[in-house]
Parts: sequence; C-alpha cells; structure tokens
Amino acid sequence: MRRLHPAQTCALALWLGSIWTCAAEILRSVPTPLPSHPGNIFLAGENVIVPAPPGEVDSWRAVDYEGNVAAKGRLQHGKAEAGKLPVGWYKIVRGVGHVTNRTFVCVVEPLRTATPLSSPICTDVAMAWFFPKERMEDVTSLCQLAGINRVRDRLSWQQMEPKRGEFSGHNQYDDSAEIQHAAGLQLLQVNHLSPDWANPTAKRFPPDLRDIYNFYREMARRWKGKVDAFEPWNEADIAMFGGHTGSEMATLQKAAYLGLKAGNPDVTACLNVFAIRRKTTLRDFQRNEAWPYFDTYNLHHYEPLENYSSLYADHRAVSAGKPIWVSECSVHVNWRGDEALKELGDEDLRLQSVRLTKTFALAIHEGAESIFYFMLPHYTEGKLQYGLLRPDLTPRPGYVALAAAGRLLSDAKPVGRIKTAAENVTGFLYRAKPDGKPADVLVIWSETAPSFELPKAPVACFDHLGRAIKAKVADRTLTISSAPIYAVLAEDSRPALSPPPTPPKLLTGEPGKVVIQAVLPEKESDLKVSAYKIEAGKEKIVPVFLYNFGANPLRGRLNVTVPSDWNVELSRETDLAPGERKEMSLLLKPLQTGTNSNVNIRIEGDFGPSEKPVLSVHFIATTE
Repeated sequence: MRRLHPAQTCALALWLGSIWTCAAEILRSVPTPLPSHPGNIFLAGENVIVPAPPGEVDSWRAVDYEGNVAAKGRLQHGKAEAGKLPVGWYKIVRGVGHVTNRTFVCVVEPLRTATPLSSPICTDVAMAWFFPKERMEDVTSLCQLAGINRVRDRLSWQQMEPKRGEFSGHNQYDDSAEIQHAAGLQLLQVNHLSPDWANPTAKRFPPDLRDIYNFYREMARRWKGKVDAFEPWNEADIAMFGGHTGSEMATLQKAAYLGLKAGNPDVTACLNVFAIRRKTTLRDFQRNEAWPYFDTYNLHHYEPLENYSSLYADHRAVSAGKPIWVSECSVHVNWRGDEALKELGDEDLRLQSVRLTKTFALAIHEGAESIFYFMLPHYTEGKLQYGLLRPDLTPRPGYVALAAAGRLLSDAKPVGRIKTAAENVTGFLYRAKPDGKPADVLVIWSETAPSFELPKAPVACFDHLGRAIKAKVADRTLTISSAPIYAVLAEDSRPALSPPPTPPKLLTGEPGKVVIQAVLPEKESDLKVSAYKIEAGKEKIVPVFLYNFGANPLRGRLNVTVPSDWNVELSRETDLAPGERKEMSLLLKPLQTGTNSNVNIRIEGDFGPSEKPVLSVHFIATTE
C-alpha cells in the first residue's frame, strides 16, 4: 500500500469527507419490486405473470437466453402465467415466432442487503430527458433492483435559467432529482450546452465565466441534499460539444468548481468530462494546474476492451490522483432489421450482455471508482443501440447482466489480475460484498481456453447473467468460455496475481478565487493539437480576462513566460474588485523564423499567499 505524506493524508481526509457528506444522508433499504412489476422484471421466487403479447392464438411459451423453452401454457384472462422461473432472461412468444408477437421478461436474484454507497456499479439513466414524471418511479425501481449505486441525469441550462439571473420554477429536473434521491440513488447531473443569452453558439462555453459560476452556484443551492455531484460540461473536447482546448476546459472547471462550492460546500464537483484521450488535450489541460478544482476525474470511453490498459494509463497520468469516475462507457453494438424497433439481433443481444460484464471488470481493475454504463433506457445513435431496456422498459439481456454485476461486484475493489501460463485467459480478482458478505470474487473468461484451475474449490459460481453454475463441491476446475463467469472464492484460495495499476500521486493545493482566462476565436484553434494558430512574425493581441470570485478586493502582479525569441507585452500589476471581470491585452509576436514555433504561453499571478492563478495557452506559429 502506497503511503501518503502527512499533509497529503490530511488533505485527502478533508476532501473525501466533503465528497461523502451528501451520500451519508441517503437512506437505503433492501429493494423490493413495485406491485405492477414495470418492465416485466421479477425477483427469483416470484410468480411470473405478464400481459399477453399481441397474437391470434391463446398458447404461449417462455424461451430462455439459450433458446430453450422454459415454460409454456395457455393464456388466462389475457395473461401468461409462467410460474416461478429461474434467474435469467426470457421472451414470452405467442403462437408462431414473429417480432411483433412477443414480450420480454427477466428474473433477477434479490439483493440481500442495501447497495453500499461506495459500490462502483452505476448507470446513465438521463431520467429528466427520457421519462415523464409518471414513469420515473418505475425506472428508479429497476435501478434499485439491479444494485445500482449512482445514476447520471441530464440538465438543460436554457430551461433552468432562460434569462440571465432568472431561474425557472419547479420542473421535470426537480422531479427527477427528488424521485431518484428518495429512492436512495446518488445522483450525478451534467449540462451540455450554453443558453442563448450566454453564447449564441450553444455548443461553446460562455465567454463570461461569471455565467458559469452563477449558474452552478444556484443549481448546487437548489438541489442541496438531492443532487450529490455535478459535471459542469459534457465532452467539451470533441466537436459535438464545442471542440474546446484543454486550456479552455481547465479554465471553465475553475469557475464551475468555485460556483458549486459557493452553493453547497459538500457537493462533489466533478471534472467537466473528457470524451476521448487525445494526449495533446490532456497535456494542455494538465499544464493549467486545475487539480485543486475537481473532486473527481471524469472520463468517457467506447474503445475496444483490449485498449483499456493504455487508455486508463493516459488518463491516470493527468488525474492528479483524484478518484476516477467513468460517467459513460460501453462497447458498440448495432441494431438490425426493422427501423421502427431498432432492435438488436439475438447474437448481438448476447454480445451486449457479455461486453457489459467485461467493461465493469476491466474498469474496476484499472482503478475506476464509479462506472456509469451507457445506458439504461432505449437509445440509438445511427445504427448503434445503447439501451439495456426497450421503450416499454422490458429488459434486454444486458439488464440482467447489469443486475448480476450490481449484486456480485457490490463495493468491489481491485486486488489483481491472474497470472497464468495460458495467455488467452483473462481474469481479475476483487474484494467485494456479494450478497452483502465480504469475499474474494474472480471474474474470468477466455476466447479459447476451456478451463482454469483454482487452489481450492470456489464457494459459488455464476454466469454473467447471475445464474448459479452447478459444480461438485471438490471441483477446483472452472469451465470457462468467452462469456465471463463469477467465482466466489473460498478463504485463502487466491490464484497467483499481478497487482492492479498503482494509483498516481495525489496532488494537493488550495483553490484560489482568482481565475485567468484567454478568449480566442474557435476558428483559430487546432483541436487535434489543443492549440491556437498564430502567424509568425505578426503581432497578435490575445484578450485575457481576470476574475475575482471572492468577497474581498485584491491587488496583484502577473508574470508571463514565453520563449526568448518571442516578444510579449502585458500589464504587470492590477486591482480586482469582488465579482469583477477585468479585460487585459496580451501582445504576442513570434519571430518569422526559428525553432520555437510550437510553444506554451504561461501567465502566473500573485494576489496573495493563497491566490496564485495560472493560465497556460498552447500556440503554433504558422507562415500561412
């Protein structure tokens, strides 16, 4: 175990205490299904009774995940009564099998204890956008039954603040926050766009950071005790959501953090999340020393599973040792056939569920503390189908796999990756609380190897859907395939392991109230290198703004670091009134020729012992 310096330990304790203050107020109990069983989702031991699917005949059959008939009968009072089905996923087919004469059912193992507040199994629900108020309780129930800890929602700044300083009354976002919180779910909220009054180009950040500060201060106040965490912007590093540089993302983060903490000191101020791992953007962000201004380091990924090791390494390098939250992740699967249904084929339904389990297993091993699978509701982009539920809330097999992860990887912490001579075997060990009892849980799979031998016979085994795998008590050999299985190990029976990745050093620092911002046209940026173009040999004036988000007037100095063959001019001393946004002009002139064509301009401020703001902006001198 890596030891921290005493100062780091103190800072970490204070910071974690802030993160969990809201969470500690959440009351959870062991969930039970709603009487209406929304989505045809049942617990093991319940009688499965569902409305009949469309059709002309009165006979039905329940077909399981492998295509076997698990039950059959005739309709009674317009319903199919299948009795007590084992844990698993089923389709109830009426008459001849057509896509229009079936409905879907699943049976999941009931949770034995309430889901821990530190469990990594989370999902993106986007409740406020996808569901009307009358469906929200149904959806939160499905999250509870699956052992979900955190959920991610969606926010519209335009709707919440239609005019600067004028906030809306009670709306669907308040309903969503209240209903999910009342269900014991910890809520992460995210915004995507600027309102029209803050920036006519909605996908771009507002140029005045006071708008960001004021909005998040109000949201943190409004939802104190209901919304536990905020991401100030979604995927700002890609063109869809503005195509911002790392420097811009760091600057926005500072203002958003200060606003959130002013509204609710206990709220978790997450990083405005990275969509991809473009190293130039990550480095540009890192140079702006924003780590005192985020409680969690947030990222998204949709990369192939084999890329996870390098992907997480790139992000850990700039995470400042903060907890890693993956607020969107999955592996793409395409829908086929009827465009109205946008449904996955049988093979892709199975593929989605298998990949979900592997995604959680790999992400937890790499150090992610909260992993939000994208996504719970039916949702498509082009040919991609992301949803674990259909529009009527009936389950795809992926939902059953989610519930298995929620139960068997509850509160999971990584222990290591198995060492084996067979390179084609992948396995990860966790210390978790399956069914509420601390235990070692192994998740293992292989594309080609048929088996893996443990030091002792496991206590229990389950497939990726959470179905118990029968084995002899003395059998130490696991039968494995490309679909993962869970093995709950006996005491002192860990296989040989390689440790998980070492967490990076925790960087400490106090967030100051002074923020420095450069405002440059989007057309002058080069997103691939997270830089702005500047013509060699020509003077350029860069608008620089200083903000004082504190309550006291300040006076300080600025220092600019540039290459020796660049000319620079900037006023060195200035005053800042509380709430002021002061414009200054940074005059730059790169030489016509020379080696310093790709540089970072760094501005450092000194406004007192705890006010040392930093701005770093990357420029590329061109001859065009």
